[in-house]
Amino acid sequence: MAGKKRTASKNDATNATTSRSSRLTRSSAARSNVPEIYQQMLVEADVKPKATSSEPPLKRRRPGQRTERSPRKPDPPATTSKTQALQDEDEDEDEVQFEDVPLPSATLQKIYRDSDEEAEDADIQFEDVDFSFPHLNLDTTEDDNRDLELNFSARATASPRKGVDRRKPISKEEKNRRIEIHKMHLLCLLAHVSRRNRWCNDDTVQDTLRPLLNKKMVTYLNPGTHLSQFGRANSLKEGLQNVGTMYKTKYQITERGIRRALWAENEEHLQSYKLPDDAETPMEKSDFRDAAKSLCGSRDVGAQLYCALLRSAGVEARLVCSLQILAFATGGPPLGKPPKAKGNTSLAERFARQSKSNDTPGSPAESSSSVHRRLGHPNATAFHVPRIPTAPSSREAPPVPKKIRESPYPVYWVEILDEGHQKWQPADPLVTDSFWKPQKLEPPASDRENCMAYVVAFEADGTAKDVTCRYTKAYNAKTRKMRIESAETAGEKWWRKALQAFSRGFVQDLDQIEENELNAIRLREPMPRNIADFKNHPIYVLERHLRRNEVLVPNASASGTMGAGSSGPLEKVYRRKDVRIAHSMEKWYRMGQEVLPNQIPAKFLPKQTKQKTDLFDDDMVDDDGPNGTPIYTFDQTIQFKHPPVVNGRVPKNRFRNIDLYVPSMVPEGGAYVADELGARAAFILGVDYAPALTGFQFKGRQGTAVLHGVVVAAENEEAVRAVIAGLNDQAANLEKERRTREVLKAWRLFLMNLRVRQRIWADVDSEEEDNDEEDMDLDNSKAVAHEPDLDDEAQQSDDSNEAGGFMIDDDYAGGFMVD
Repeated sequence: MAGKKRTASKNDATNATTSRSSRLTRSSAARSNVPEIYQQMLVEADVKPKATSSEPPLKRRRPGQRTERSPRKPDPPATTSKTQALQDEDEDEDEVQFEDVPLPSATLQKIYRDSDEEAEDADIQFEDVDFSFPHLNLDTTEDDNRDLELNFSARATASPRKGVDRRKPISKEEKNRRIEIHKMHLLCLLAHVSRRNRWCNDDTVQDTLRPLLNKKMVTYLNPGTHLSQFGRANSLKEGLQNVGTMYKTKYQITERGIRRALWAENEEHLQSYKLPDDAETPMEKSDFRDAAKSLCGSRDVGAQLYCALLRSAGVEARLVCSLQILAFATGGPPLGKPPKAKGNTSLAERFARQSKSNDTPGSPAESSSSVHRRLGHPNATAFHVPRIPTAPSSREAPPVPKKIRESPYPVYWVEILDEGHQKWQPADPLVTDSFWKPQKLEPPASDRENCMAYVVAFEADGTAKDVTCRYTKAYNAKTRKMRIESAETAGEKWWRKALQAFSRGFVQDLDQIEENELNAIRLREPMPRNIADFKNHPIYVLERHLRRNEVLVPNASASGTMGAGSSGPLEKVYRRKDVRIAHSMEKWYRMGQEVLPNQIPAKFLPKQTKQKTDLFDDDMVDDDGPNGTPIYTFDQTIQFKHPPVVNGRVPKNRFRNIDLYVPSMVPEGGAYVADELGARAAFILGVDYAPALTGFQFKGRQGTAVLHGVVVAAENEEAVRAVIAGLNDQAANLEKERRTREVLKAWRLFLMNLRVRQRIWADVDSEEEDNDEEDMDLDNSKAVAHEPDLDDEAQQSDDSNEAGGFMIDDDYAGGFMVD
């Protein structure tokens, strides 16, 4: 058998050689095209391709298709001949270039892990990967006939999107309440700062702080008059920097100062709200003196002591405070939920927390295991690095001071008078460490702890000055909207009245210079850069922000243009002084004005579906045409006048009264008597009069005319007022007589009761009278407590033989003899 197999192998080799001789020429030609450099590289790489067979080349296997391996036949013995070796070499090279040789199947290396940590060794990025995933079923033949089901609820519940926190707008009543709270809080803060300013003038405090200054500092702070204007200013600034550096190193901040007042979203948050542990404790004057000795406290107290230090050196210093007021508008940050109270944890819980903290990724054990995972050995993570115990240190670590989180912008600072330039300059050595730089003291709008709306400076004599414009960049565009001036029409008047309590009473030259400076700062403020800041701006206005009854003057010139974004159209910006107020004809009539004839309306108000609620509103006026209600400006009106009073006859309308909404509507030759008895007095005198219609009072949709006083001729005014005085005196006399009768009636009843009591106890001793009174009081109290509804007959049943304290005799009846 072996010989036959060997013979067959020779025949096969001969046939293969014969069949391949025809391709020898083509292979040699192809080999000649290969450069020698690549052939040398193949030789150096020791490329030994497998011997090819006469079978046709296999097709490429599709992805996922299993290859069927045929049984391998035994290789024939190799024949040593030069011709055959040359042919085999040519055949190998030909197959390498022109045939698709199937790749050998990869040999899988299996390893069994002893722990879960070894499964992470193959991760290239050396990350801790969780291998606890569910088992994947690779056999998909059973799942082919199943329905596909998609569940989006699990994804939505697993990672919900954070919704936008939109607060509900407050009502008009709530806004009015917040405005009143805003005013009250503002007055309280003014009183607080005024009190701290008086403490800065305390002699004890200044005597305590004066030794901190050396002679050189005092000399710099008080420059001589022989120096130039620049020299005096430079000397003062140099002295302030030296004092500020010294004061900053010696003063220690240990408490939190005043911060911004916020509204709570819910009343429950206020019930469980607690002040922070590092909040500033309430201080009295003695505590302020102690703070001057210890040089520690909040940074607010530090600024106040710094002011006292400068005043002790003879420097004109003002205490400046940014009042952290409670806002009246919405949109500010809320107070937030109070932190949860930390309960007393048991020993087991603390031990569990400690063990959990030791297993964190930052622990040494975890870091060492992560290093071992990078090693190639599978059991590298099983090795634990022994820990070397450290000897306990006998020295105790110093306590780390708790960091106080506050706004990076101050609430209190100091202003220094630069006498050379006659200007007040800010100085803040504790928070911003800045001098002569007011722009560094304004906090941003995103600051939750600090908000600059009112900045008030207090001088040594207690005078207060509003200096907000000096420190804000956009006073008219942004800051003014947080103040009382924008909340109410009379807000500016109220604020000036509130500051009058801290005024000097007379105006100095320095005050006029400062007022001109602040006004110049307001006027130099540039035009706003966004559309929202134009709303209610005191200087500029956009046409879109005009109210219903506001119009522009004819031929108003634009001061500039503003675009809503990069793609929005440009809008013209006008001056606020070019805006006029317009009203309807009826509204002007109620204001004592009359529209001139043949006037073109400045604007037409659109039709309103809202019901009437106020007669003095243009929105409720009936439409005069299809375009709406025409309105007119003040320039298109004149003062309204009734017909004059002639021969004592007062003009009247069809309702037999006269419209008198304003004093200017009193007719010529007439007089208005504002008294309820005016009509009665005129009737008694027999003179002509007309009731005055001063307005309407609405209840729902029904309006009732309000008549108050009368209009009479001017020559009859004195007589009517005299009659009214007489009627008032008569009414006063009648009231006096009525009260006199009531008083006399009460005294008569009192005297009658005294006489009855005197006759009852006339023949009774005083001791027996006292005992009987005590018994009667006791019986009456018991009767009221236990038998409140007892009848009069039951009360008199005990003393049937007595009546009113007298013995009843059957022979007498009413004091007369009975026949």
